[in-house]
Formats: sequence, C-alpha cells, structure tokens
Amino acid sequence: MALFSKKRAAVTPLDGVDTVLADLDGVVYAGPGALPYAVDSLNEAARRVRLGYITNNASRTDASVAAHLTSLGLEVAPHDVVTSPQAAMRLLADIVPAPATILVVGGDGLVDELQKAGYTVTRSAQDSPQAVVQGFAPEVAWTDLAEASFALQLPEDEGGIPWIATNTDWTIPRERGVAPGNGTLVSAVHTAVGRLATVAGKPETPIFDEAIARFDAKRALFIGDRLDTDIMGANRVGIDSVLVLTGIDRPKHVLAAPEGSRPTFIVSDLRELHQPYPATVERDGVFHVNGAAVRVRGADVEIVADGGEQIDLLRAGAAAIWASGTPVFVLRVPEHLYDDPFHRP
Repeated sequence: MALFSKKRAAVTPLDGVDTVLADLDGVVYAGPGALPYAVDSLNEAARRVRLGYITNNASRTDASVAAHLTSLGLEVAPHDVVTSPQAAMRLLADIVPAPATILVVGGDGLVDELQKAGYTVTRSAQDSPQAVVQGFAPEVAWTDLAEASFALQLPEDEGGIPWIATNTDWTIPRERGVAPGNGTLVSAVHTAVGRLATVAGKPETPIFDEAIARFDAKRALFIGDRLDTDIMGANRVGIDSVLVLTGIDRPKHVLAAPEGSRPTFIVSDLRELHQPYPATVERDGVFHVNGAAVRVRGADVEIVADGGEQIDLLRAGAAAIWASGTPVFVLRVPEHLYDDPFHRP
C-alpha cells in the first residue's frame, strides 16, 4: 500500500490516476452545505482526471444529486452520479425481471430507478410484490418498515421473495451532526423477520462495478470518509483509496482499522489530493512520516517524535500499529496519537 511505499514520496494521490470516484456525504458535503475546500479541490482534480460521484444515499435521484452538486460550484451531470439504487437495479434485474411488482421502502431516488427499469412500484404487501427493495429516505416511517416485514415473513429458501437493500450504512452525517442511516432501518426489518438483505451499495462491489464500467476507469482512486463502507469497498474491487477526515470516521477509528478497511492515503481535507504525499519509512521498528515517528514496543505505542503535524503523526501511528499485527484494543495508545483537530460535521 502507498502508506508504506517509498516510491510515492514525491507524488500526490492523483498521480497516475485516470478516474476519481468521490463519495458525497462527509466528503463533498454534510447536509446541504459544502465541506471546506471540497469544491475547489474537486474542480482542480477535474481538470486532469475523469470525476465521478458514488453515493449510498438512496433518497434522491441522480438528477437531483447532480443539481445539488452544481449549486455548490461543481460541474456535474446526472450521468456523473452513481447511486446505490442504480446498483440495486443491477442486482434486481438478475433476480426478478421487469415489469414485476416491487415493494419499495425509500424515497424518490429508489422509485425513480425502479420506474426507469420498467418495474411496477407498490408500498403495500397486499399487492403481492415479487421483491422488496429498501433504501434510505428521511420520510421512511414505521408503516413502511411494517409493510416490508409483512412481505418478507417467509424465508427465501422456503419460497419467500427476495429482499435487496441499497446499503447498510449505520449512520449518515448531517449539518447538525450524525444521524441514523439506512442500516438502522434495514436492521429493524431484519429483527422483525429474521432474514438478511442482499446489499447493493458500499462496501459490496455492485456499486463500484457500475462506476468503473460507466466511466471506463483503468486506474481509479476512490475518496471516502468511512472505513467500513468506502475503504472496504474500494479494497474489495482492488482500487486505491483516500480516507478524508471530514466525515464519519475519526483518528481513533483509523488506528483500529482492520486489514480489509485500511486506506491507501489518509488526508485531513481534499486540498491534500494535490500535495505530495509523504512516504512512511520504517527504520529499526520506528515508523517515520516527515518529522513524526511512532513505534510499538510490547503492549505500548510510543511517540518517538511528534513532528508538529497531527496528520503525519496519525499516519505514522497507523503504520506502526497496523504493521504490529496487534489489535489496538490490547495496546496502550497515548491520547495525543488520536487527537482530532480535523474538521467534522
């Protein structure tokens, strides 16, 4: 990974990349407003690479997302936006062909994609739907979850209908803070019926496959704010990733990241896409990033040198802990290592 590679010392995360795929919530915006530096940094990136957007949020159409991004100062067409409902349609078409009746739990983004694909949409289990597709929308109510539960009473291996969830993000960043995401709503139905949904969005691969194919990406870079969905998903499809600390996951989560959820790059904000990314150099068990240096000795994580830049200290700490192979919860980690001066929603 680039985090440990000397050869990337003089290059930026964008070097050698032909396509940048960016998450939205926590990367570009939190609620309706743009995050600091995101718009200018992405516009600069668009002058040298193909730029596309991937979102697990199923509440809006690709056209409405594109209009929102355009209002923030980005140049975005609906085709540039890949949504989890679009990924869900890829899955659904292989299981239940149109014009089947589908019970939808969600908002306009999901309804729009179902109708474009030729399906008949219902909100009632009494209409004998042939599948349930569930996605996030702020207006989803108990009655919607109850209808899905009624339709999914019979297990699929006993003749029950399929259940596809656009995504299972537990939380979603908003202007006022962090709120429950689609994963909490899917979990409510799961608790009622004892079944698991098939998932289309991150960290599963269908949404990435859709984006890579649509933009004909040969070497893509994915930008996200969540280790368990964004970074894990990028790793699953074999593309480099950037974790930006403007959204959900914080420094303490980075230090504890399991192997499959570790990013190629860690940045404070999107300005650092255009800055040389420092190499992580290991000497005698000490991991150096610029002036910061960290090592793991026994059960202790030790800061050998502060370095003056918290982001470099975090990078060095992550490299040392990850290389140790020791779960972070059994280590004594100095609080300064996971100080969090970075912007968050």
